[in-house]
Amino acid sequence: MSYAFPPGGLPDQSQNPESTAIFTQAYAVIPAVTQRDIVTSFLPGWQNARVWVLARPLSGFAETFSYYAVELDEEGGSAEPEPDRDAQAVIFLAKGQARLTLGHDTFDLIPGSYVYLPPSAVWTMYNIHEDPCQFHWIRKRFRPSPGLKVPDALITHESEVEKASMPGCNGTWATQRFFDPFDLSYDFHVNIVNFEPGARIPFAETHVMEHGLYVLQGTAEYLLNTDWVSVGPGDFIWMRAFCPQACIATGTEPFRYLLYKDVNRHMPL
Repeated sequence: MSYAFPPGGLPDQSQNPESTAIFTQAYAVIPAVTQRDIVTSFLPGWQNARVWVLARPLSGFAETFSYYAVELDEEGGSAEPEPDRDAQAVIFLAKGQARLTLGHDTFDLIPGSYVYLPPSAVWTMYNIHEDPCQFHWIRKRFRPSPGLKVPDALITHESEVEKASMPGCNGTWATQRFFDPFDLSYDFHVNIVNFEPGARIPFAETHVMEHGLYVLQGTAEYLLNTDWVSVGPGDFIWMRAFCPQACIATGTEPFRYLLYKDVNRHMPL
């Protein structure tokens, strides 16, 4: 299984700067071709590391999460990775290998490893090999609710999570849900959504959840508000609440993406 990641580098001077990048009031598309070396950030507390910040809270747009794509060179990582004690996170490893410590336990992560880190978790993460380690890091401030506990940490691999088929599609549209959807202690989900070629979301979903969507594999035509947009590996889509959305998988291989959404809480008034 392969998982797309920002390509880095820099196009040569013969390239036309026009691209498929889009930023509107309802959605944004940050294509892989724009995820280059010169747009990376560096974070306090991290060494031999660079970050593509693909989403951050913006008033009037998507407001609940940040989405990082992080690359660690040899011996890169952090002993104090998260500055916000109220932040929770999902880490999904795309390439390379990493060593995660969580409390007194140590875990070696490989491509496809999935980690949920609850707020106030004590953790570290380092690249343990010569080759770069690349992972997705999705952060959200936890919203407690009376009677609900803080979720426990979770470390698994996507191969251990079954695909739940959507009704009436014969398995061509299926979701790997890493959290129990009926466990209201979680206030966000990060899933992998899978489409076989030709499969589709057959209506324009229009809902309160915000989305951050990173294409791991394959291609599709994606409906965003009133626009159809072609997307492929490494493209990132950022949708505000109530942006109409649908897709039709194209090409000859599965279309798969990592999907964030906020769930399970009353709306602040």
